Order: sequence, then structure tokens, then C-alpha cells
Amino acid sequence: MRWASSDRRLFNDGVIAAGVIFSVSMLLLSPAALAHSRWQMGVFPVTSFLAYTSHFGTRTGPWGRVEPHYGLDIAAPMGSLIRSWWAGSVREVINDGSCGLGLVIRTGDYEHIYCHLSGRVSGDIYTSGQVLLRQGQSVRTGQLIGHVGMSGRTTGPHLHWGIRHGGRWLDPAQILRAMANGRRHQPGRAAAPKAPPATKVTLIR
Repeated sequence: MRWASSDRRLFNDGVIAAGVIFSVSMLLLSPAALAHSRWQMGVFPVTSFLAYTSHFGTRTGPWGRVEPHYGLDIAAPMGSLIRSWWAGSVREVINDGSCGLGLVIRTGDYEHIYCHLSGRVSGDIYTSGQVLLRQGQSVRTGQLIGHVGMSGRTTGPHLHWGIRHGGRWLDPAQILRAMANGRRHQPGRAAAPKAPPATKVTLIR
């Protein structure tokens, strides 16, 4: 599934499509999601974490409009390293006025989306420092895939991190919780920074 024009309109205009509200924990336990039940293997995407600046769900955006927000905004110093949450392949390289420079990585039925990167995009190739990624390229869990920037619609350096399962948006805070819970019995692994409070999730086709 590509970052289609309809996705861009949702991101730009804050138009909420018809959806059904579920607890994301129910979705994560669905048969389609059980292939990735070992959540402790995921990697927190930003290495120089400062703060969560905008949560998943309806919000008042930086320009004063009420709008849906389909991911988690993670503030970090300009140029901070961004790593792939899970192994997969580059589904799309993005260059537009909202996400800015970005990547969509596909892992089974999941797509993880990274926006507002620094660097350059030329066609289907993204470059930033030593990073060079092209559409269709495989990436490893935790692989360096870019650097925090201010491309697209943003008022400060941060990563917008979104996750879709089967075309429906999930709350990344719930994913972080599942990762942290999975690591409680793995003392040698560092947990991700504490996730925001639990929320209901609007799942959107």
C-alpha cells in the first residue's frame, strides 16, 4: 500500500475517514498480528530522545486546526540517528509538503512510516550522510535509515513515526508498551522511553 494521495489529503487537511473505535490491544492479539507477537525485538526509532511532542489521535495542530494525527511525534536534536523499528523492505520514498522527506518500510502486514527527515530525495532514492536507501531495498531491525530533520510541515526537529496494520493506523504508544512489557524479562536490553498514556484508537481504512 503506497502513501497514496488520499493519505496525503488526510495528513494535510485533517479529514477523518469513517472508522470504528477499538482497543488497539485487541488488534495486536488478532491472528493476523500474532506473527509479530515478540514485541521485545522491536527497536525504538530515535537514538537521542528528548520528548514526545504530539500523541496519536485528534489534536489541535501547530496552526490551530483540530485534526487527526496518525502517529507519534518524537522530538530529538537535529541530525539525530533514526533506526528502523523492524526488519523489512523500503516500500516508498516520500518527498512532499506534509511528511517532507520520508520512508515507508513494509514488514509483513505492517507499514512503519518515518517523516520530516533530513537529507535528500532523488526519484526513489533517499540519502542522508552515509545512508542511501532505495525503493525495494531490504533493511534490518535497528538499521540506521536516516536523520531527524525539519522537512515538510513541522515547527521543529522531530520524527513523525506512524504504524499501519492491514491499512489501518495504530497508536505507536501501544506498540512501545508491548515492546517494554516484552523486555521486562530480558534485563540485558534497554527499554524505550516511557510511552504516553493509553488512548482509544480510531482505526482508519
